[in-house]
Amino acid sequence: MAEKNQSRVVYTTGIGRICPGCGKPSEACICRTQTTQRAASDGIVRIRRETKGRNGKGVTVITGVPLDDAELQALGKQLKARCGTGGTVKDGNIEIQGDHRDLILTELTKRGWTVKKAGG
Repeated sequence: MAEKNQSRVVYTTGIGRICPGCGKPSEACICRTQTTQRAASDGIVRIRRETKGRNGKGVTVITGVPLDDAELQALGKQLKARCGTGGTVKDGNIEIQGDHRDLILTELTKRGWTVKKAGG
């Protein structure tokens, strides 16, 4: 069985760094400008608490926010600052460390979104 050549150029002296995704120079990379498509939301932002896979430590997960990636990152940063804790933005969801459902619910309602608590 013939194996495919898995090597690719990531740097060349004439051009510099090359994006492994699109193969263009890193200054002209189109990968960063493309936004990922998410499933269509029903217009309701949902807030839930999760502990699964986190050794019992709870995080507040916000899903269904109708923003693109850059705006979602900015909202995540604002919510983390408002809650005074850490967190991340993954796969179109905002994760805030700890149980801050009530505070986040009021903050997102002020921004004009329909917000519901999900789960128990």
